[in-house]
Amino acid sequence: MRHLHRFLLLAVTMLAPAWIARAATAVPPNIVMIISDDHHWGDYGFMGHARIRTPTLDRMAKESLLFRRGYVPASLCSPSLASIVTGLHPHQHRVTSNDPAIPAGMAQKQFQKSAQFTDGREIMNRYMDALPTLPRVLTQNGYLTLQTGKWWQGDFHRGGFTHGMTKGGRHGDEGLDIGRKTMAPIHDFIAEAQRAKKPFFIWYAPMMPHDPHTPPARLLEKYEKVAPSLPVAKYWAMVEWFDETCGQLLQHLEQQGLAGNTIVTYVADNGWITNPETGRYAPKSKQSQYDGGLRTPIMVRWPGRVAPRDSERLATSLDFYPTLLRAAGVAIPGEHPGINLLDGAALRGRDALFGECFTHNAVDLARPVTSLRWRWMIEGHWKLIVPAAWNEPGAVVELYDLAADPHEERNLAATDAARVTALRARLDKWWTPQR
Repeated sequence: MRHLHRFLLLAVTMLAPAWIARAATAVPPNIVMIISDDHHWGDYGFMGHARIRTPTLDRMAKESLLFRRGYVPASLCSPSLASIVTGLHPHQHRVTSNDPAIPAGMAQKQFQKSAQFTDGREIMNRYMDALPTLPRVLTQNGYLTLQTGKWWQGDFHRGGFTHGMTKGGRHGDEGLDIGRKTMAPIHDFIAEAQRAKKPFFIWYAPMMPHDPHTPPARLLEKYEKVAPSLPVAKYWAMVEWFDETCGQLLQHLEQQGLAGNTIVTYVADNGWITNPETGRYAPKSKQSQYDGGLRTPIMVRWPGRVAPRDSERLATSLDFYPTLLRAAGVAIPGEHPGINLLDGAALRGRDALFGECFTHNAVDLARPVTSLRWRWMIEGHWKLIVPAAWNEPGAVVELYDLAADPHEERNLAATDAARVTALRARLDKWWTPQR
């Protein structure tokens, strides 16, 4: 009988929502967010890439609740990261773009050294100051929180972190050393949290495989033999290098005896397709309205609490906010569009995702709609893309069957007008931009 009770308790823990699992243990879970940078959704072993090796992430995929059809709401670094940390769409948190508007006649390099740039970035940073970010809420509930890697919104403290690397540079300054040069700040932080006997939250967002594509020679040599061009080989090697750093991080958790009560999540901030000639990003990847820029695998690993499985449901990076706060036993402040990925009923109730893409440089920081380029939505396997005429005057409405056409090569909008009308009505109900 005693063994039966133990079996039933384990079964309930594995199948229950995270907040129920937390009730079974008085120790709040540690949380580690792994965020890849400029990484195409298919460029992993577990997603079927024929050449790229990602053994760490392949293993994590087998140990996680895995969503192969995950998405970020925007295909640009700064707004995507801001959405992950706030659980809000860009038009809600107002960080829609990477940078403020460039004054007429001013060169990009000159602008980044100007007062206009500094003043504009301060406005964007204040938007983050005003929000209950994930690290801010966790800090208020007893966690130590660490920022490493990409971070656009000023000094790490402004995001609500107790510890961090970024001092206020445009997209990370000293934080960009993580992964590429060192993992020591993470090791030191974990040691401090253990001494303080506090749960911890780690934002691991290295600028990898993001350019500059400067992988170790040993990896580049391997991929040069099989890649179609040197630029592609460099990017492929960067992906494996990033995977190695994830392995170092997960191994450290295991060595410290922390893996069992640490939730590890994975997402890429936006996609990337390498131009084989130039090494820059190709069309239909980052900054675009297509899956090449928006789609990403999403994973949640929590040994003994979340049963590993491969889900066919839709997921978004906005879901991390409610998922992780629920798992930590923390109340979710205000309304958020994401769902708890560990709540089976919530997953079954979702049949659509919504998102938006904006200009790289904001048009008007006070009015997010002025920078809008496209709204998009997915219902089942149908994807609708609606351009904003004021920024995309020559663009057309696009409709794709992602099941039959995953690379969005056949626009069906002209031949399926009824479906366009129905999806457009649902998209407008989600958000109708008023310019």
